[in-house]
Amino acid sequence: GVLQNCRDQGLPSVPNLFPLDVRKLLIADNNIQAIPADFFIFYGDLVYLDFRNNSITSLAEGTFSSSTKLVFLDLSYNNLTQLDAGIFKSAEKLIKLSLGNNNLVDVDEAAFENLEQLQVLELNDNNLQSLNVAALDALPSLRTIRLEGNPWVCDCDFANLFSWIQENASKLQKGKAK
Repeated sequence: GVLQNCRDQGLPSVPNLFPLDVRKLLIADNNIQAIPADFFIFYGDLVYLDFRNNSITSLAEGTFSSSTKLVFLDLSYNNLTQLDAGIFKSAEKLIKLSLGNNNLVDVDEAAFENLEQLQVLELNDNNLQSLNVAALDALPSLRTIRLEGNPWVCDCDFANLFSWIQENASKLQKGKAK
């Protein structure tokens, strides 16, 4: 497949000069603040997208609506604060979703709906005080999850998450995932 490497170019926004059949896009280590809402309309063949270490603060509704082939999405080390319901629902082939080292405080219980093939979910090192277990129960193929490095509040909501963690202890990744 076609690979485009735009890592560490100081880019303030996503360039739109890629071949339309690009499969793998490395755009990590830039200053990008937003993914254009129509991005996947043009680049619907993308399988691998690395947006790690940028300045993305939010994901517009519909951003991933044409991302039906995407398997790997890395949004770690950005400034995301929330994940809305159904934000990834068209990315139904996703296997790995990296959201660690953001500022997430709110993950909607339907944030991961339709991600039936997702095996790896990284939510480590965010600002999550709680997480609705329904968000995780929506992931039947989940094998590995990272939740460490969050300021969890041990209240009644957390009790549900704690029960889920105990039942799914084998999925919990500790420390640095490679």
